[in-house]
Amino acid sequence: MLTQITKLPLLVILMGISVLAMLLPAGFAWTVAEYYQGRVFLYGALLFGFLTFFLAIAMAGRPRSTRHRRHLMALLGLFVLLPIMLAVPFHQALRTTTFLNAYVEMVSALTTTGLTLFPDPDRLPKSLHLWRALVGWMGGFFIWVGAIAILAPMALGGFEVRTRFGARGSALDTRLGAGHSQITRVADFSDRIRTYGVRLLPIYAGLTGALWVGLVVVGESPFVGLCHAMSALATSGISPVGGLSGGVSGFGGEVMIAVFLAFAISRQTFASDMQASEIPSLWRDPEIRLAFVIVVSLTGFLFLRHWIGAYEVDEELNLIAGLTSLWGSLFTVVSFLTTAGFESQAWEASRNWSGLETPGLLLMGLALIGGGVATTAGGAKLMRVYALYLHGLREMEKLVHPSSVGGSGTEARHLRGRGAYMAWVFFMLMALSVAVIMALFALTGQDFESAMILTIATLTTTGPVVEAATVNPLSIVDLSAPAKMVLTGAMILGRLETLAIIALLSPDIWRR
Repeated sequence: MLTQITKLPLLVILMGISVLAMLLPAGFAWTVAEYYQGRVFLYGALLFGFLTFFLAIAMAGRPRSTRHRRHLMALLGLFVLLPIMLAVPFHQALRTTTFLNAYVEMVSALTTTGLTLFPDPDRLPKSLHLWRALVGWMGGFFIWVGAIAILAPMALGGFEVRTRFGARGSALDTRLGAGHSQITRVADFSDRIRTYGVRLLPIYAGLTGALWVGLVVVGESPFVGLCHAMSALATSGISPVGGLSGGVSGFGGEVMIAVFLAFAISRQTFASDMQASEIPSLWRDPEIRLAFVIVVSLTGFLFLRHWIGAYEVDEELNLIAGLTSLWGSLFTVVSFLTTAGFESQAWEASRNWSGLETPGLLLMGLALIGGGVATTAGGAKLMRVYALYLHGLREMEKLVHPSSVGGSGTEARHLRGRGAYMAWVFFMLMALSVAVIMALFALTGQDFESAMILTIATLTTTGPVVEAATVNPLSIVDLSAPAKMVLTGAMILGRLETLAIIALLSPDIWRR
């Protein structure tokens, strides 16, 4: 039975998963006396369950395609078409918003952007908060599976930096291990989805459950703890209480969330079994080392900045305020580097201690760097930054010793050469995407600052940047309909990345 289901088109499978997911907020709504919302989700599950069943019957037995075009089209359909179905119960349960707003909200959750049109948490019932967090959680899992099963064999999504190509441009074995090259040759699309979905689901659900239990232990309510746990693993930043400051877990909860955000820094933290037989330690992973350097250096910079500000107002000897500021900077840097966008409860205390405003440009820069390849984090990815760093370091060495030999093995030479070239291509495409999206926002009436913040927030899938990068948070719900459509397209582009979109438009994969 499971084998027959996995042979269906990916979008039909995801529709079935979404139908089953609707039963969770339906049952929860009845437990908290939100009977109308419970009926809406139950009726939505029945309606779309029949629709999914009929589509499954119509498409059963059709020959499966192994062409790359179908793979990328399935991912594109995931973020464009599936939110239409997800938005129907949200729109009907809320009843005080337009369907366009509900669609944008669901795209934001599914792409793990976390950009909300409803900043006041009291406006939404608890069941809708749970639905937003659940959709974001599912979107994070889809990214885990899609990155390994689809983007890795095609050398996209950051994998192009470490993938070596043969004479005809086919992806060869890299540090991902021989498994990927073998799967590309002998397994089709459905087999890859089934294999990695079954392998990763227990890890993803187990980590979420462990964080949920930990948050409840430190004093958080079960409902808020579940939403924050799902949002942390998916790096969506969705919160039913307006952020971590609205919860009651305190610094203990932030410490636990910071630990689990490490899974958005490197895929080795949860998928080391997919590596080659020679598995390096976590510290030898370049993404983890680069993230450590960034977090330590920027945390030190922010702490010194706040300390100098406190010195000017005779508060530099306040030890408690200093330690609070240090933790607030550390957690916020980790959160925005992994594109989760959670702000520490001590972040406001840091500003009050020093009297300095939030460095919004620094937070946007962290979001642009992003997390690890094949994780739920967005941004440019740490591996691409690391490849450019190696290339720049080698070029400076050649200035001093022009006849020197780089060495360090074939992989390091590849990263300094073709890997750095592919990383540079991506950064140029990302810069072009930023310019185009900002121009489109400008055409809809946004000023330069608003257009830049919205562009960075969507392309890096870090929605909380909108509130953290400016003194006066932008009101997304007040945007015009064209601006909301640009916002939706930018979130999808940021999740799939420009290279995948260009690969989808390439005539090579459409040619028979």
